[in-house]
Amino acid sequence: MNEETPNESRNPFGNETGLTFADLPLAPAMREAIEAIGYETPSPIQAQAIPHLAEGRDLLGVAQTGTGKTAAFALPLLSRLDLEVHKPQILCLAPTRELAIQVAEAIESFGQRMKGLRVLPVYGGTQYHGQFRDLKRGVHVVVGTPGRIMDHMKRGSLNLESLQALVLDEADEMLSMGFIEDIEWILEQTPETRQTALFSATMPKAIRKLSEQYMRDPAEVTIKLQATTSPNIRQRFLKRRRNEKLETLIGILEVEDFDAMLVFARTKSSSSEIAERLLSKGHAAEALNGDMPQVLREKTVGRLREGKLDVLVATDVAARGLDVDRISHVLNYDAPFDVESYVHRTGRTGRAGRAGDAILFVTGKEARILKAIERTVKCKFEPYEFPSVAELNERKTQRLFVRLEETLQLDLSEYREVLDKYLAEKEEADPVALAAALAHLEAGGKPFYLKETPRGTRNERDKRERRNERSGARPARFETDDIDMESFRLEVGETHGAGKGDIVGALANEAGIEPRHMGKIRLFQYFSLIELPSGMPKEIFQSLKNIHVRGRRLEISKDKGRPNHDGGSKSRPYKKFGSKPGGKFHGKPNGKFGPKSSRPRKGPRN
Repeated sequence: MNEETPNESRNPFGNETGLTFADLPLAPAMREAIEAIGYETPSPIQAQAIPHLAEGRDLLGVAQTGTGKTAAFALPLLSRLDLEVHKPQILCLAPTRELAIQVAEAIESFGQRMKGLRVLPVYGGTQYHGQFRDLKRGVHVVVGTPGRIMDHMKRGSLNLESLQALVLDEADEMLSMGFIEDIEWILEQTPETRQTALFSATMPKAIRKLSEQYMRDPAEVTIKLQATTSPNIRQRFLKRRRNEKLETLIGILEVEDFDAMLVFARTKSSSSEIAERLLSKGHAAEALNGDMPQVLREKTVGRLREGKLDVLVATDVAARGLDVDRISHVLNYDAPFDVESYVHRTGRTGRAGRAGDAILFVTGKEARILKAIERTVKCKFEPYEFPSVAELNERKTQRLFVRLEETLQLDLSEYREVLDKYLAEKEEADPVALAAALAHLEAGGKPFYLKETPRGTRNERDKRERRNERSGARPARFETDDIDMESFRLEVGETHGAGKGDIVGALANEAGIEPRHMGKIRLFQYFSLIELPSGMPKEIFQSLKNIHVRGRRLEISKDKGRPNHDGGSKSRPYKKFGSKPGGKFHGKPNGKFGPKSSRPRKGPRN
C-alpha cells in the first residue's frame, strides 16, 4: 500500500498544525475509537476546540456542517463522562429530528469503547412511552430537538441535575426555526455549573447575545473552509433506503463502464458482507478492513493493482493512503460523517489529471451531509440516472455475449469431447437447450434476468423502516379521508420565506403531528392555510400558536373563509373533505391525533 504523496497528506480544511489525535487531551477509549473509525489527523475545528472543552471551558465555535463538529465536542466531553452515574451528563440540542439521530449515532460511534455508554435521541413525531422507558432506565447522553427536550423537562421525565455539559449544535438554524425562546428556557433550567458549547455556521446578533447571556468567558474558534475535490471527478448521488442499497450497487456494477471500483462501507462487518454478496453475483470483489492482517491487506491491494480484482469494499481506516491507478470509480455505500472524510475518499480516484467518478448513496436522514459537501467543495452533485430493469438486462446480455466470445477463443477440446459423447447418447437432444442448461448450472440455478419490483413492496419497506426508527408501538392507522378536517390559518407565508416543508417539519417535530395527519397546505403572501383533524385538544392548539417557522410564530387560528386574490377572505367557509359521522379526533398522550376512544393529551407541547 503506497503512502500518500506530500500534497495529499494535507488536511483538506487547511489544518497545517501537524497535530495528531495523540497530541490532544483525550481518554484512551476515545483514542481507540478514533483509530477504529479511521481518523488520523484532527480537522481544524477538532484541533482547536478539543483542548478548550477538555479543560472544561465554554466554547463558541463558528464552522459549517460537515467540518467534524460532532467529534470536536463529543470526544472531549465523553472523555470526562462518569459511566457510574446513570443520569444525563451531556445534553445536545439539534434543530431537526434527522440531525438529532445523526449526532446520536456519531456519539455512539465515538463511545464504542466505553462499556455501558447509553445515548438517547429524543424528538417529536414519535411516541413518548419508548422515550419514557429509556430515560427511566438511565442514559448518559441525550440528543434532541428543543421542543421535545423542554416537554420532557416539564413532565419530569428528563432530570438534568447531574448535567455536566450542554451543546447547542447549528444554533443559527435553530434560531431561524424559531427555537430561541425554547433554548433560553432550557438554559435557565439547567445547572449554572454546566459547561456550554455553541456551534453555528454564522454568528448573527441573536446568537452572539445568547452566548453573552448564558456562557462564561467562552473561547472562540472560527474555521474558514478550504476543502476541494478534483475538478476531474464527476460527482453524482442516489437517494436510496438502506435495504435498497445492495441491489442498487449490483445494478451500478452492471451498467457502469469502470476499470476498478472502490466501495466505502462504514463498518468492518458490512464491508465483508457486501464483498461476499458481490462475489456471489460473479463480481471479482474482496473486502479491505482493519480485521485483516497487514500482510493480507497488502496482498489484496496488489491483486487490485494487477487487475485480478475489480471491486474493493473498504472501510476508511483500511483505505488510508490507498493509491491504485486503476480506481476509476469511488462509491460511497455509506455516507461519511463529515466532509473531510468525503474529500479523502474521493481523492482515491481522478488522480494525476485522470478522469474519475464519485457516487454517493444518500438515505433520507443523510441529506444534510450531501448539502454540506456541496456547499463546502463548491460543487453541485448530479442525480444518478439509474437505468431501468430492461436496460440492466440488456447490459447483462451484452456482457454475457462478450464472455462467450472470449471463451470461444480458448482450447475447449476436452469440453467438446464430453458434449459430443452426450449428444451421441442423446440423439434427440437440442444443442441450444444443452447450452442453456450449462449456463443455468454456471449461474447456480439463479434467474438470469432481473425482474421489476412490485409496487406494493416499496410501501411495505417504508412501513418497516418507520417502525424501526420509532422503536415504539405503531400508532393506529387512518387516513385524512376517514376523519373530519378543519382549515386553520397560520401567520407565516411566502414573504417570510416559508415553504410547505417548513410547516410540515415544524408541526411534526414540535407538536407531534405526523405528516399523514395533515391535509392540504396552501401558501399565500403573508399567511398559510392547512387542513388538520377536527376536535383538536386545547393544549395542542395553544402549543401550535407558539411554534415558530422562519422566525415567526404560527399564531394558529381557525380559518373563516376562502382567501381571495389579495389575501382577504370570502364569506363562504372552506368545504371539509372526506368527513364521516363520529370521525372527530382527539389528542393522545403522545401528542399525536388518534381515534376518539383515546385519552385526551395532557401536559405541555412536544
